[in-house]
Amino acid sequence: MPPITIAFVDKGKTELSDRKVFEGFVNQNIDSGYILDGLQRLNTLLSASEMEGFDKKRPLHLNVIVSPSQDKLLYRMITLNNGQKPMTPRHQVEILTQEMFDFTDLNNISVQTEKERSEKITRGAFNLSDISNAYLAFLTNNVNNENNKIVNEKMDEILVGRVLDTDIADGSVQFEDVLKLLDKLCVNSEVKKWFKVNNNLIGFCVAIKKVYEEVSEVEPDRFEEVIAVFEEGFDAINASKVNLGKYRRQLSKEFFENFVEFSEYDAEELTEYFAESTS
Repeated sequence: MPPITIAFVDKGKTELSDRKVFEGFVNQNIDSGYILDGLQRLNTLLSASEMEGFDKKRPLHLNVIVSPSQDKLLYRMITLNNGQKPMTPRHQVEILTQEMFDFTDLNNISVQTEKERSEKITRGAFNLSDISNAYLAFLTNNVNNENNKIVNEKMDEILVGRVLDTDIADGSVQFEDVLKLLDKLCVNSEVKKWFKVNNNLIGFCVAIKKVYEEVSEVEPDRFEEVIAVFEEGFDAINASKVNLGKYRRQLSKEFFENFVEFSEYDAEELTEYFAESTS
């Protein structure tokens, strides 16, 4: 049987070059490991283990990956599965978003899956699919990961290419940091309402890598004032001439990429900039 690949996130960056330390790390953290490749094999093995005559002493070969962050682990997962087509990159991101981020640690944000929402709606909760789309945008550095004009298989190839082209290894800002920043800002109900518009969230998550330190210093009430000016400028766009969803993603990205400058603009200045951008 080909080796099963399991992975761990080790934020403490344990020195694992010593074999015994490595073995101890795996055994100690096995309950928090992720199966990157071989889930079907593992289920088959479980069924076989319940049969009479099963030899539990036979060795099981494993590939073990230890990553310092969720983002780098997802990058490895996509490169591992690229070309095998076990699941789409979008599906991989959705699964890892749910499994790898502990939303219970957040104070002002709650997240629900479609299944949870169908059973009982938590008022003000974000959709997991929206968080997942924002994460995909963060990973690809691109706000346009949806395109109905491109067939699914081709779009999957494009998404894999975008992820592989992104230098995740050198990224100082992780998506976990972005979630904590969002949680801080969402103590303000108007800010939270603004981020619940998925196109706003996507644009913000792509841009935040460049201005994380600057935005982190902004108080939630001041952030509300800034996005209120953004909305005034955006509302002046002629909706009959442009795709508003597309431009909301793009302009929110541009706005936050230039946050230090644009946060000082008044509504008239921002309206003029948006008009030029959409003409």
